[in-house]
Amino acid sequence: MISVARVCFAALCACAWAQAVVAASPERSVSTSRQFLVYGADLRLRGAICDLAERAKRDILRLIGQRDEWITPIVINAQFLQANWPERPRAALIFSQTGFGLKIQLDLTIAPDGNQPEIRREILRAILLELMYRHQSDLPAGTAYVPPPDWLLAGIPSEQAEIDSGKWLDLLRAPASAPNTPRLAEVLHQHFDQLDEAERPLYGARSFALVQFLIGTPDGRTSLARFLAGLPDASNDPLADLGRCFPALGDAKLAEKAWSMRIAELSAAPSIQWFSSEEANRKMDEILVLEFAAAGASQKYQLEEFPKFIRNAAAKVALVRCSRELSVLAARANPFYRPIICEYSRIALLLSRGKMGGVASRLARLTESRGSIAARMREIDDYLNWFEATKPREISEAFANYMKAAEASAQTGSRRRDGISIYVDVLEAEFQN
Repeated sequence: MISVARVCFAALCACAWAQAVVAASPERSVSTSRQFLVYGADLRLRGAICDLAERAKRDILRLIGQRDEWITPIVINAQFLQANWPERPRAALIFSQTGFGLKIQLDLTIAPDGNQPEIRREILRAILLELMYRHQSDLPAGTAYVPPPDWLLAGIPSEQAEIDSGKWLDLLRAPASAPNTPRLAEVLHQHFDQLDEAERPLYGARSFALVQFLIGTPDGRTSLARFLAGLPDASNDPLADLGRCFPALGDAKLAEKAWSMRIAELSAAPSIQWFSSEEANRKMDEILVLEFAAAGASQKYQLEEFPKFIRNAAAKVALVRCSRELSVLAARANPFYRPIICEYSRIALLLSRGKMGGVASRLARLTESRGSIAARMREIDDYLNWFEATKPREISEAFANYMKAAEASAQTGSRRRDGISIYVDVLEAEFQN
């Protein structure tokens, strides 16, 4: 009986210990692709990190033209900054060999002043590391890893690349940047952390231009994927490493010349003309009408009618074209409509892949949002028209005396009364008279 009691007591203790461990362990969220395991106490923060990580991975895969074939999961510990540990680093990336494979862990500390680009940059770093070492799971323990280059982290376009490109072009077009355009070799050697706050936006613009320059070369996306796979064995000459993957950059002098010409073209590019809300709405309606051959004749369908044509093979091409045209429209649309246009673009792309889950409800929400924005824009236009129609044609000067007295009082209070200042004031009055 004593032995049985001891066994039961030990079993109860083990159960209690297991429950305590489970209760003490941080809660976890898994992203849609199941590659990102996000730990943290805040559910909304975990969800936001999962969404940001998946979007960052899509940006990379779209850039290099590859499918999602991840091997190593990425663990992300996300928590807000604690008052009792203010010096905790904002981001710490752990890359190691466990004996059963590679381990990639990213510890994020979200500060009140933290921004999404900063977090996205660290997530991109972890994703690129997984791509670089995907086929080197037998890496010896203790081996130092080669980090992805800073110019690539700063230059990877987001899902709204067409929108961001306008900002980058404005920076490259600025007069202050023209005479200081660095050589390609200098851009490749620059480090983001060593730049001050004023230099980082321009560095991001040049990095964005460099990435677009690379994928614009013959077979550029495949070459960029090959460049990523070869980064673990890269040399100390990044320009030579690029030349081995991009034949157009094989000669250093020709590469520098092509880079200078590319920057000059971007700097001379005309400013983007934005569409008004009415123009954006009208063009969006035009793009959302799909036209393709069906039953031997040309047919037109609204995107909302996808159940009628989703099985048609010709509809896939029309949907891909619709998604691409919407992405281009988002770059020039009124800012109120950009999120809606981008959402339409994503839905069209999903339908082109045959994925219909939740599409109907998403389209219904978009229709409702478009109606609300259109009504709000009409109210704004009506108010501006009323303001223009009712404003006085001439200045009434009803407050002229008050404005003069206030200006004189401000000047009197701000004047210094030392001898030199009084002398200068007298000279100023004489010159004005």
